[in-house]
Amino acid sequence: MAIGAREFAWVSEFVRRESSIVLEPGMEYLVETRLATLARGEGFASVDEFLAELRARPANGLHQRVVEAMTTNETSFFRDLHPFDAFRQVLLPELLVLNAATRRLSVWCAACSSGQEPYSLAMLLRDEAARLAGWTVRILATDLSAAMVARAQAGRYSQLEVNRGLPAPMLVRHFTKHGAEWVVKDELRAMVEFRTMNLAAPFVGLPPFDVVFLRNVLIYFDVATKRDILGRVRRVLRPGGCLFLGSAETTLNLDDAYQRVTLGKAVAYRSPGG
Repeated sequence: MAIGAREFAWVSEFVRRESSIVLEPGMEYLVETRLATLARGEGFASVDEFLAELRARPANGLHQRVVEAMTTNETSFFRDLHPFDAFRQVLLPELLVLNAATRRLSVWCAACSSGQEPYSLAMLLRDEAARLAGWTVRILATDLSAAMVARAQAGRYSQLEVNRGLPAPMLVRHFTKHGAEWVVKDELRAMVEFRTMNLAAPFVGLPPFDVVFLRNVLIYFDVATKRDILGRVRRVLRPGGCLFLGSAETTLNLDDAYQRVTLGKAVAYRSPGG
């Protein structure tokens, strides 16, 4: 049985206040399931007992765990493929010309989950080492969940995870087998900087980026938050820089300063001025 209406309303309001993630009516069973798993892991006898503790002690360290439990961390290597093809075949040749003077390339993977997306980009760039010789390449990967960031930093994946989208030649080149897991090689891991970050909060200390991957995350926010995030992302994109969203996401009627462009079989959104 899903949690009661009052408990669901309290959790929804709390998660929205802390992360701007919207838990819609109809998600009661999902919330109950995730809270039950978290409550058991923390030694509570029931979800009701767990929620009572949260209400009684607002700064007990469990609150961030609740927010993280409500996030969806579905991901895979080269997920949806077309944006990665567009990055390698269209954007990278452009950037090699545009940034020839500075010889710098910067990419941000927002909502990176357990790291498959930034490592996919790192593999593409590592395989272009000859063309990028002498360049400074930076990949920043951020996520709301500290647990996911720690997983991504560790760079350890099961056989099932590497089977999802990762071509065998890339697996052999960029990973080492350790027991039942595949571990990202040090030279690939060194290309990615991981950081915990709440997209709904002000961006602090971010450099300008050539490309931003913000895929399959805007769907969890309300319209006002989507507009705010898109506006702040646009301000950290270099003029003419490209934003990739999920296939069900768009900037239309949210931030019309972006220009929708087709790059091969992918759709991206260019910041103005390029």
